[in-house]
Amino acid sequence: MKGIRDWVFTQVLASSRPLSGGGSFFPEAPSSQEFESEDQGSSHTSSLVALSAPPDISSLSGNIHDNDPFTSRQQILVEGSNLSHSGPNRKKMDPLAKIEDLQIAFLRLLQRLRQPQDNLLVAKVLYRMHLATLIRAGESDLKRVNLRNERAKTIAREQEASGLPGLDFSIKILVLGKTGVGKSATINSMFDQPKTETSAFQPATDCIREVMGTIHGIKVTFIDTPGFLPSSTSTMRRNRKIMLSVKKFIRRSPPDVVLYFERLDLLNMGYSDFPLLKLMTEVFGNAIWFNTILVMTHSSSALPEGPNGYPVNYESYVNHCTDLVQQYIHQAVSDSRLENPLLLVENDPRCKRNFMGESILPNGQVWKSQFLLLCICTKVLSDANKLLEFKDSIELGQLSNNQLPSLPHLLSSFLRHRSVSNPAEPESELDEILLSEEAEEEYDQLPSIRILKKSQFKKLSESQKKAYLDELEYRETLYLKKQLKEECLRRNESKLSKEKSSEGNDDEGVDDDTDNKVAPEAVPLPDMAVPPSFDSDCPVHRYRCVVTNDLWLARPVLDPHGWDHDVGFDGINLETALEVKKNVFASIAGQMNKDKRDFSIQSECAVAYADPVGPTYSLGLDLQSTGKDLMYIVHSNAKLQSLKHNFTDCGISVTSFRNKYYVGAKLEDTILVGKRMKFVMNTGLIEGSGQVAYGGSFEASFRGRDYPVRNDHLSLTMTALSFKKETVLGGGFQSEFRPIRGMRLAINGNINSQKMGQVSVKMSSSDHVEIALLAVFSIFKALLRRKATENGDIEALEGA
Repeated sequence: MKGIRDWVFTQVLASSRPLSGGGSFFPEAPSSQEFESEDQGSSHTSSLVALSAPPDISSLSGNIHDNDPFTSRQQILVEGSNLSHSGPNRKKMDPLAKIEDLQIAFLRLLQRLRQPQDNLLVAKVLYRMHLATLIRAGESDLKRVNLRNERAKTIAREQEASGLPGLDFSIKILVLGKTGVGKSATINSMFDQPKTETSAFQPATDCIREVMGTIHGIKVTFIDTPGFLPSSTSTMRRNRKIMLSVKKFIRRSPPDVVLYFERLDLLNMGYSDFPLLKLMTEVFGNAIWFNTILVMTHSSSALPEGPNGYPVNYESYVNHCTDLVQQYIHQAVSDSRLENPLLLVENDPRCKRNFMGESILPNGQVWKSQFLLLCICTKVLSDANKLLEFKDSIELGQLSNNQLPSLPHLLSSFLRHRSVSNPAEPESELDEILLSEEAEEEYDQLPSIRILKKSQFKKLSESQKKAYLDELEYRETLYLKKQLKEECLRRNESKLSKEKSSEGNDDEGVDDDTDNKVAPEAVPLPDMAVPPSFDSDCPVHRYRCVVTNDLWLARPVLDPHGWDHDVGFDGINLETALEVKKNVFASIAGQMNKDKRDFSIQSECAVAYADPVGPTYSLGLDLQSTGKDLMYIVHSNAKLQSLKHNFTDCGISVTSFRNKYYVGAKLEDTILVGKRMKFVMNTGLIEGSGQVAYGGSFEASFRGRDYPVRNDHLSLTMTALSFKKETVLGGGFQSEFRPIRGMRLAINGNINSQKMGQVSVKMSSSDHVEIALLAVFSIFKALLRRKATENGDIEALEGA
């Protein structure tokens, strides 16, 4: 059955209080419920353990927190041959003993239902109860827990064989669903007699009422409710009124299990009951879905036809319909972790039967026994959860708003932040490197070379080929450096001419060049690299754009993980960098993404004043979406140049997130050694919410001799981070170089003192196609590893 594994596990570890995201579905239970004992005179000494409970329910339900103080009490009697304590001592029975009695009752119920203990669902319930008991028990109780499990099975067999004491087990079930889906008919089918009125043409249930009966010696109470109308604006008010009435009723008589009904034969791609499910979540709270079982009626109806004209597979169709309903439940509770179990029901009297006269489904399942078994398992797991007092272990719904940002993450981002206050700052560093070289003169002094044809090149020896290619590469490098240097000189001349013209205009008080300005020519941006698609034509044209002026650059944002045949345009990127006035610069960079569900925005804005002979001061504001909240970061930097090749940067930042503030400060020093070496050292701290994080790093970068024409580089990094009296040391390296001609190799790696790290190797080549064999080997190895993991999971599941 779908979701059984996750459902059973979460039932054991569930919180006993109402879950976040809505009002309380189950009120709080009084803590006066205790086990009581009585002495019974018989031929042998035994103790009878009584569990107080309101009528028709067990007070041990993990999600039931209320008892009616005016109702009479019933007793669930469980015999234990070793229980010889007196009444007061038995009343103080520890949780492990209570779990043992609950396990005995569950094993007796299995015998009545003729369910083997190796049934997958039963085995999982017993395993989870055992696991939860081990978690709750201390080290001294572990042996006792293992002994009690074996003893519980023996006691259950003896008690069920003798019929003493009587097992007064009861369960209360709330049924919800739209009108006409078969809620009342299912109740009648379970009791094998007409307990409620049914109608195929109009709603038959017009009020909330309890329907009680006995099934296999188990007292079962159904809370039958009026059906909801299909979702629409006109029916919303009536549905809400019904739900409020049900909520008021179950406060006096809380259920153990909730059943939500749908018709399997009416579910199709046009199904959309999200408004109804969302309304249920708002009225009852997220907690209603935790003990809810999906019930699909009309499960023996004719299956729809598939694309090939034949009926679809039964199991596939059931899984498809279940996933469809589960998806809308996930949206209603805003949590995809929930997996509700599934029950298939067929109330038609003409339903196929087995040799014992039991109704069976097309997959051969006896649905009535499975119905009762799943309801009992839900109640037993809830009882165990309540007895073991698991609290705050799981919540449904969106993440709590009390979550705070990680101070180490904020500090690492703050230390790595490199604010470029002047748009021309990177160019000035590049210009200094280019102007110090004499590539232009060296290239002009080279003799001419004859370019060989392909046929001529093949006739050369290996040494001649290598010498020829080396010479071409050397000339290409010098030529590119010459081009960059000429561009640098033109840029500097243009800058000087602008400064002279602005000074002349200031003296004359007139701007003579205003009318002579010519709009810059529109330049198309390079095409985006779009992922492969099944479309016949490449959709690159959808993302093409041009730069129409020097101020703003707007580009579309491509979603690389979108659907095929989809445009994939889900955002826009906007950038600008300009000189507001002399020595005052401003830059804005932002990206906005929007789809049917989510909206996110990221932006970085900064303004700076750069003194030509002094320090540079900058102020910036960063905005980032985190879920449905926004994080604001205000930072300020002061960059000082004490020596020609030594820069000192001081910075502070204030982060605002969910009405909490975090203040940080850092100090950074940069040393340039020649044209190829750069050292950066920084340290900083960030404080907020009563916590402080400290950190620092040292980075050494080495550039290749042909920089900036070829971006060969190597950088080594060492980091230290201290938070909550714990210090983590880390180191990493990044490198990119060309080992041989026609190949690029990038190797990155990092490791820390917690023995965590990674190594990444990327290789690209246009001449050595045989490197692709490495990818084939890696894929094959990954497939083998995945198959071994799946086999291990199956063996572990069968062993459980």
